[in-house]
Amino acid sequence: MSMGVESFVGWLRDVAGAMHENAGYLTELDSAIGDADHGANMDRGFQAVVAVLDESSFGSADELLKKAGMTLVSKVGGASGPLYGTFFLRFGTALAGVDPITPEAIGTALHAGVEGVLARGKAELGDKTMYDAWAPALDAYDAAVAGGADLGAALTAAAEAAAKGRDGTVPMVARKGRASYLGERSVGHQDPGATSSTLIVESAARTLR
Repeated sequence: MSMGVESFVGWLRDVAGAMHENAGYLTELDSAIGDADHGANMDRGFQAVVAVLDESSFGSADELLKKAGMTLVSKVGGASGPLYGTFFLRFGTALAGVDPITPEAIGTALHAGVEGVLARGKAELGDKTMYDAWAPALDAYDAAVAGGADLGAALTAAAEAAAKGRDGTVPMVARKGRASYLGERSVGHQDPGATSSTLIVESAARTLR
């Protein structure tokens, strides 16, 4: 079955549901090492994306995903809006004109999205950021596809790796963003961005099959 616009609409709606369900948890994580607004910001941003989906129809996956990215940039406060917005913008741009959308094409789009995040956020592995979830997710995805896995299996492998990366942020000292001001006091807390990023990958594994 080839992936069309509806597949990505389903993904975005599912992400919005996950952010809404986990808004309190994300804010709780962020209250320990950030501004205590990550959950509310992500929930608000993805509810705005759902409103766009309800009002508009899209002729292509790239058009849809770029619009979702622009919506997140304009509606989400703090650093999260530009970072997550850039991810979906770059992800969508990488799919422009691609047909059929293969597991390899999704891999290229994931890499493009994360490279956009890195270009904006300048984070490195071990800085206790969302990249600590994304980097292992990309590696696991690439390895699965190279081994012949279908999209669902590759995304499941990516989601499992993202969750391990997220959990791995707990003992880290934050070196980026608001949490870095705490220095050693950031140890023992799970990174909110790595947590919300993992929700996005887990959602992809549920919906983009």
